[in-house]
Amino acid sequence: MNRTTLSLLAGTAALAAVTGFAALDPPAAAPAHAAQAAAQLPVERTTLLCPAPSLSDIADTSYTSFTPVTQGTTSDGKAELQAATEQSADGTSGKKKKASKPVLTPKAPGTPATGDTSGADGPAYVGTAEGRYAPGWTVQATTEVAAGTGRGLQGVTCTPADTDFWFPGASTAAGRTDYVHLTNPDDSAAVVDVELYGKDGRLKSSVGEGITVPPHAGEPVLLSTLSEDKQTDLTVHVNVRSGRVGASVQALDDKTGGDWLAAAADPSGSLVLPGIPKDATDVRLIAFTDGDTDADLKVRLASPDGLITPAGNETLHVKAGMTTATDLGDVTRGEAGSLVLTPTDQSVPVVAALRVTRGKSGKQETAYIPATAPVGTRATSADNSGKGTTLSLTAPTGTAKVKVTASAGSEGGTAVSKTFTIKSGTTQDVEAPVPSGLKGTYALTVEPLSGGPVYGSRTLSATEDGIPGFTIQTLPDDRGTVAVPEADQDVSVLQR
Repeated sequence: MNRTTLSLLAGTAALAAVTGFAALDPPAAAPAHAAQAAAQLPVERTTLLCPAPSLSDIADTSYTSFTPVTQGTTSDGKAELQAATEQSADGTSGKKKKASKPVLTPKAPGTPATGDTSGADGPAYVGTAEGRYAPGWTVQATTEVAAGTGRGLQGVTCTPADTDFWFPGASTAAGRTDYVHLTNPDDSAAVVDVELYGKDGRLKSSVGEGITVPPHAGEPVLLSTLSEDKQTDLTVHVNVRSGRVGASVQALDDKTGGDWLAAAADPSGSLVLPGIPKDATDVRLIAFTDGDTDADLKVRLASPDGLITPAGNETLHVKAGMTTATDLGDVTRGEAGSLVLTPTDQSVPVVAALRVTRGKSGKQETAYIPATAPVGTRATSADNSGKGTTLSLTAPTGTAKVKVTASAGSEGGTAVSKTFTIKSGTTQDVEAPVPSGLKGTYALTVEPLSGGPVYGSRTLSATEDGIPGFTIQTLPDDRGTVAVPEADQDVSVLQR
């Protein structure tokens, strides 16, 4: 999503900063300028941003940190999840306020660590992991709200900072209270534009332009204050003019609960939205395309038996610059499913998300599934329990073999692995392994071994008073490794 253009020199420096490694040894017997395959090396530093968890006085939030064991890491390192502490913005002192106690202290790779907060005063957090703690470091915030707007289960995976985010699925309709949370990890202020796109195009607003996010601070922005236009389906675009931020949308409903809406995958002509719960009672698809060209999409459901076309929802027409939404009803019909969107003809980049509802009228809960990138090398999911976890995997274009590992528990237990085969065009709610002798929570890592690309999501469920509370997090690559190209000395450049 980061559109910043770097020079070759700056790009090389940034790579060295991430990996802490750059090979500049003279070539041995290899021919001059021979192409070398890039090596996949563990990252040496990871920064994650967690939004302030809730504005409810009766909210209880748990944080879970996990680093999977990664070969090739250093033997040292550290990690911490610290409250974002606002710095002086007048440029005179630059001193941080007194640091508060970390909400959790990560344990050694392979074992989760937990912490918690309660009430409406929980801050945004900035987490940093270095050395052996950095590769694949994942932090999950899970909040339970017993009553009121957004009641139910809310979950968010803390994310790296970036400069460009798309959130299809937000709303300013009556009964909805949606915030976009902006978290700045840096020493200088960030300047952000928040744009809203509805069914007729961009909503008029000057309030969303040039929002200042102070250094080391979180800033929740209520969407209804940015425009007087009340619309059921909106796409939020967060564009950072200067600096960088973490961004997430908290979508809260007076009657049907709420959840966090994570940023959708980069605009693409083909999208996968994995892991619709099999007992979903209503699924709503929201899509948006930026630019001047309409998009026409083929809509298919990857079921346990293969790709099928939902009756009455075979295609979706998305007008340029406008948010389009359609109800798919109980599209899964009691089976696991993932939505697969592909162009009917011309490929036009699109962003999309699903709003998923479980339960019956009066006892409903909602969660969101944004389009996501494939698992890639490895994906990590923290804060799993022995009974309330569902792992959903889909292989839309080719059969894939996948290894799933359950870590040790946060308070005890032994790691266990299983291997699964996901047939082409299908979605499977796999029977994920559980650590033997589990105490506390555990993490899941998903590693494709062979075959086509795999997409995944994890659902946490906790029913209270007959209300099926749940939250869904997608499983893109955990960025545990980075490709580092071989670099050789070329003294001939000194003679040119």
